[in-house]
Amino acid sequence: MNYLSPAEFENYGLEATTAVGWVAAASALINAHCRRETLAVTQYRERLGLSSGRNTVRLSYLPLAAVAPATTPIVSARARYAVPRRGEGVGQGDWTTEVAQAFGLPGMWTELDAGAIDCAIETGELTLPGCPLGWGFSEIEMVYTAGLGNIPEGVKCACAQIVRNALATPALNVRAGNLERMHLEYFSDTLLDQTVRALLAPYVAQKVD
Repeated sequence: MNYLSPAEFENYGLEATTAVGWVAAASALINAHCRRETLAVTQYRERLGLSSGRNTVRLSYLPLAAVAPATTPIVSARARYAVPRRGEGVGQGDWTTEVAQAFGLPGMWTELDAGAIDCAIETGELTLPGCPLGWGFSEIEMVYTAGLGNIPEGVKCACAQIVRNALATPALNVRAGNLERMHLEYFSDTLLDQTVRALLAPYVAQKVD
C-alpha cells in the first residue's frame, strides 16, 4: 500500500503534481527497511524456539492487532513438546518424564487454544498455557495478525522525506520516468537518511533470539 494519498501530498510538503509512482516506490522502500510486507494489518506465520523451563516467547512483528470479529490477534497456535529433563515439573516427580516418554510425546506437536494465550499487544510477548503434568515446549508456531490500523504521522513524514530525497538526487531524477524499486534500493543509503530511519525505528521488525 502507499503510505500517502494524492490528497495528502501538499500537507507533507510535496507538490500536488508529484507522480504517484514516487510514493509507491518510497512505500516499498519503507517496507523493505522495516523487514515486513506492509505496515498495515496483515497475517504472519512465525516459528520460534523456547528456552528450557520458560513458557514465554516474543513475536517479531508489532504491534499485535485483532481483526474483527476476532478478539485476539492469535489466529492459531501449536507447540512441540520438549524432552523432559530430570528435576523439571517440580512437585510432580520424575514419573512425569516416564509418562511422556511412554506416550512418545517429546517432539510431537499439539494444538493450543488461541484464547488461552496471554499476549501483550505492544511488546508482542506471549505467555503460553501450562500443561497439567508440567511438560514444557521446545518450539511454537504462531499464526497471528499484526500491523497498524491507521498509518501514523511518523510513517507519512518518512514517506514524504524519501520522495523529497529522491527528487533531490540527480541520478534518480534522470530516471524519473521509469521508476524501479531496485533502482531506489541502490540509493537506499542516500534516500533513507537519519531522519527517516529515526521516524521508522519503532516499526522495524526485530527477530528475538
